[in-house]
Amino acid sequence: MSGLQSCKPDIKENRANMKYFDIKGFFRSDSARLSQLNQPVYKIIKHNGVSESKTVHIANWGTELSLFSGADINKPAWRDSYKVTADSNIIIYQALTPELKTREIMIKLVAGKVKYMMILNSTKNILYNSLEKLSYFPDSLYLIQKAQTVRLLGTNKYDISGYFNHR
Repeated sequence: MSGLQSCKPDIKENRANMKYFDIKGFFRSDSARLSQLNQPVYKIIKHNGVSESKTVHIANWGTELSLFSGADINKPAWRDSYKVTADSNIIIYQALTPELKTREIMIKLVAGKVKYMMILNSTKNILYNSLEKLSYFPDSLYLIQKAQTVRLLGTNKYDISGYFNHR
């Protein structure tokens, strides 16, 4: 066995080195909470104005909320890429450069707990344009609003709403 293994960098997540709110950790924890509750969700899916709704049990909350956790901005390369505005209850992150997909994040906290989180993602290039508005209210609902325009194929609009504790 070679002694080179000691030269490998430690790639474990180190929360102490995180500059921004831990979105990935928050959604990992909340996905576990929602899985444990195992409550039905009233889900409405709209695609280009055509709507379908039903009550479902979400089998994998991590997958269901992956767009939210994917907006994690705690990457070493992005350490100084967001302007932070904060007071005692609201934190706002705004991208400083146009190439960052996650453009803005707003987090409302009450007594240190997330009351809601809103995320704006945007991707633009020569062939493709995408805008995502993600809203998450831990005790009541999540909303995913997405518009995609692909050159030569046109525009698709998606709205996904999931209501917790719906009776």
